Amino acid sequence: MKLKPMHDRVLVKRLEKEEKTKGGIYIPDSAKEAPAEGKVVAVGEGKIMDDGSVKKLDVKVGNRVIFAKYAGTEVTVEDEEYLIMREEEILGVVTQ
Repeated sequence: MKLKPMHDRVLVKRLEKEEKTKGGIYIPDSAKEAPAEGKVVAVGEGKIMDDGSVKKLDVKVGNRVIFAKYAGTEVTVEDEEYLIMREEEILGVVTQ
């Protein structure tokens, strides 16, 4: 099954958080925070403007993005967890 976001929404897969610090200390599961970084899996067609035109989204499938801690809505599709969020909830795109 595939999931396609509507309009200006984006489907994001959270990236796994490191299990140990740079100093080599292992972080227990109870102390881990949900990562605020993910990979864009699917995007909607774009935002519908007041005049009826459609503005394409700036993010693309495959982009690595940073988002707010409580952004989006968690969904599970075929035992995989994703976030659906509006493009405006994305704070930035990670580039190399």
